[in-house]
Amino acid sequence: MTGSRWCMSLIGLVAHSMVVMPATAAPEETLPASIESVLKHRQVPDESLSIFVEDLESGEVLLRWRDEVPRNPGSTIKLLTTLVALDVLGPTYVWKTEVYALGDIVDERLDGDLLIKGHGDPFLVTERVWQLLREIRHAGIREIGGDLLIDDSLFDVASHDPAAFDNQPLRAYNVAPNALLMNFKVVRYWFEPNRDANGVRVWLDPPLTNLKVDNRLTLAPGRCRGYQRGITVSANAAIDQMTFSGKFPDACRRYAMDRATLGHNEFAYGLFTSLWRESGGVFDGGWKNARAPEDVNPLIEFRSLPLANVITRINKFSNNVMARQLLYTLSAEVLGAPGTEEGGRRVVGDWLQQKQLEFSEFAFDNGAGLSREARMTAADFGAMLRFAWQQTYMPEYVASMSLAGLDGTLTNRLDDSALEGSAHLKTGSLDHVTAIAGYLQSRSGRRFAVVVLQNHTDIHRGPGGEVQEALLRWVYER
Repeated sequence: MTGSRWCMSLIGLVAHSMVVMPATAAPEETLPASIESVLKHRQVPDESLSIFVEDLESGEVLLRWRDEVPRNPGSTIKLLTTLVALDVLGPTYVWKTEVYALGDIVDERLDGDLLIKGHGDPFLVTERVWQLLREIRHAGIREIGGDLLIDDSLFDVASHDPAAFDNQPLRAYNVAPNALLMNFKVVRYWFEPNRDANGVRVWLDPPLTNLKVDNRLTLAPGRCRGYQRGITVSANAAIDQMTFSGKFPDACRRYAMDRATLGHNEFAYGLFTSLWRESGGVFDGGWKNARAPEDVNPLIEFRSLPLANVITRINKFSNNVMARQLLYTLSAEVLGAPGTEEGGRRVVGDWLQQKQLEFSEFAFDNGAGLSREARMTAADFGAMLRFAWQQTYMPEYVASMSLAGLDGTLTNRLDDSALEGSAHLKTGSLDHVTAIAGYLQSRSGRRFAVVVLQNHTDIHRGPGGEVQEALLRWVYER
């Protein structure tokens, strides 16, 4: 790991130096029988596993197992990105999206261009864009005589290959950050049988004026099952034409598929145009990149949801591009524009040192966990969770995680009578990586920080989840 991409791996050369409460008892250094049973049954070596469990009130380390071994944490690393953001920016921090009218407004007509400047709002989804457009209409504009100008200069995003991670360039989790990110640059395609034509209807949400669909799907008899329900997806080089082919089971009433499409600014233009016309506005112009004027006040400053709400969407649903937007925002706010990934890593590294959370064997790159190279130890994770528990914004941080068996990525996990609702946890899963980290309240009312990191061939296919559940049940009974 060399160069700026992995500069964060150099920041932690010593163990934690933060003040901790003395342990009231020596931690168990053998695995509970229930975990040993899962490992043996699944033929998974115990060397693949790291565990750290600590009582948050007494400081007792209840269980540690290979907790100093650096492992890939998957998406649980989002807990670090969101913690730094809460501490540096504050839970009420908001992003703004600025709108400039570059011309005179007469009789609801803008005789000129409309410019939108993005400031990195991670959650400018379709409904929020519609609200933004309503504010433009309320400012007295119904017809736009010029073009749509887009200023996305606040972030400097290096060349991004969406296929680099797993050769899935159309997947939503591979979308790159952008200062004017709209709807995560993702369209939801809906498919439903059209039996009269022996075909399949395809409709888009949101509809985009500059995106074409080549529908080659046919109906086939059969149950509604199978990978992507038999749908093959491809796109042209510009990703402005999506082709759907294959045989769709006629037993399916409706099926949805999310895919990234277009470039960031082409997407923003298409979404803006569709929603503007849908609301009764008039606009026939094109789009181009531009910089917002420094000597003109914006017509509108559209404010985002507060940071506390945003990190809930990041952690509960493990949204990668939102986490990456957060890292770029930290760079822009602390180090100055333009925000960069390298700058975000620097902010995180400086923060860890300032808080005396200097991690050992630590590698951090994009802040989202979509990485083969990220590394962290379970012990360091435990120190981070302990630090967060002691802060004034602790309630917002804990609430941002999935509630066991009830929401987010844990909706369909840990949903029995014992564990349901007992833990706030962040999950992480990549090929051959599984992890979970967060807080659990036991049957007796004790509150624990819990970390499980496991890296092993095919561990993500089920065995890792079984190990996690066995540990959580064991801790719950303490």
